[in-house]
Amino acid sequence: MHLSMWTYPWDVQDQGLAALTADLSGRAGLNTVSLATSYHAGRFLQPRSPAQKAYFPEDGTVYFRPDETLWQGKAIRPLMARNVAERGDMLDALTKARAETGLKVSCWTVCLHNTRLGMLHPEHVTRNAFGNANHYNLCPSSPAARDYVVTLVRDITTNYKPDMLELESPNFMGFAHEYHHEKDGVGLNAEDDFLLSLCFCDHCTARAQKAGVPVEGARRTVARFIAELCERAVPERQFPDFPDAGIDAFRDHPDLHAFLSWRSEPVTSLIGEIKAAADPATRIVLIDLKDGWLGGVDLAAVGRLCDGAILCCYDMTPEAVGDVIRTGRALLGPDRFLGLGLRVFYPEVDGPDILAARTKSAVDAGADGVNFYNYGLIPAKRLDWVREAVAAISR
Repeated sequence: MHLSMWTYPWDVQDQGLAALTADLSGRAGLNTVSLATSYHAGRFLQPRSPAQKAYFPEDGTVYFRPDETLWQGKAIRPLMARNVAERGDMLDALTKARAETGLKVSCWTVCLHNTRLGMLHPEHVTRNAFGNANHYNLCPSSPAARDYVVTLVRDITTNYKPDMLELESPNFMGFAHEYHHEKDGVGLNAEDDFLLSLCFCDHCTARAQKAGVPVEGARRTVARFIAELCERAVPERQFPDFPDAGIDAFRDHPDLHAFLSWRSEPVTSLIGEIKAAADPATRIVLIDLKDGWLGGVDLAAVGRLCDGAILCCYDMTPEAVGDVIRTGRALLGPDRFLGLGLRVFYPEVDGPDILAARTKSAVDAGADGVNFYNYGLIPAKRLDWVREAVAAISR
C-alpha cells in the first residue's frame, strides 16, 4: 500500500531529515514522501516551522539541480529555486537516504501551471476564444511547452531515480483560482468558468485543424457564449446537465462538441511522451480530480499510456469518495496504480473519524494508496489523525 504525504522542500529543511522521518514513518505510519520538485507561487501558513510562519515560495521554479546537458537549445528552460542553492537539494538528500529512512520518494511535479514561464513565453500559453492569454497555463498543444515538460520529467527520473513521479497540471487549466488577486464581479458559474478556460491559441488551432476539427466554428460559438454571460445582470445556467453529462452537455452545438471531443488529444499524447522519455524505473502517475475531462483528461487513455493516477477527493463524503474511486478503477483498469488524494485541512476535516472514513471507503473501492496534504501546512497533532486513517485500512 502506497502511503504518502505531500511535502515542500523547505519543510524538510526546517524540520530536518530525522524529524521528517520520525513524523511520517513513525508518527503518521506512512512509507513514502511526495516532495514538491517543480512548484508555483503562493503564501503558506507554516504552523510547525520554528522560524517561517509565513512562507512565499518563488514562482515557477524547480527544487532540484537541472542537468544542463539536457536543456541546451531548449526554448523553455527551468529555473532552479534559490532555496536549493542556499539550503540544499532535498530531493538528492531524500533519494540517497532511502535505505536509512525507509521512505520511498515520489516527485510531486507541477507541469504546465507556471506563471513565471507563461509571462516569459506568452506565445506558448493557453488563450480564450477572444485570444486573451492565460499566463498561468502553458498550453499542452505548444511544441515548446511539451518539450519543456517531457525534458523536466526525463531530467528528474534519470538523474534522481525516484520511485514515483506525480504529474500535476499536464492539462488545460480552469479560468478561476489559478492566478493572484483575481477579480470577478459577474459571479461566474461552473459552465462560465469552463467556457472561459477553453483554449483557441495558435497551437491548439493548428493541431485541431490538422485533425479535421471545425475549430473556428467552435471558437465563434464559445466567444458568443462568453459575450452573453458578460451581458446578464446575474449568472444563468445555459446547460442544465453540465458537468454531469460531460461533453454531451454541448451536443446541440456540433462544432463545439467536435472540438471538445478532440481536446483530450494534446493532453493524452503529452502524457504518453512524458512516460516514453522517463526512466523506466520510475512509475509515472497523473494527479487529477473528479470530472478530469474539464481539463482535457481522458482517464481511460491515461491508463493505457502511464502507470496510473491519484484522484483528489478533498471535500467529499466517504460514499462519494468510494464512487470516484470505483469509476477511476473502471477507467484505468485493474493493473494500473490508483491513489486517493486527501487534504487534512480544518474544517474540511474536523477530526480523525472523517479522514479515516474517507480513506477506508477509497481502499474498499479499489484504491492502491493514499496521499495526504500537506506535511508543513498542518499542526503536528493532525499527524495522529493520519495514523488513525492508516490504521483503519490496516485492520
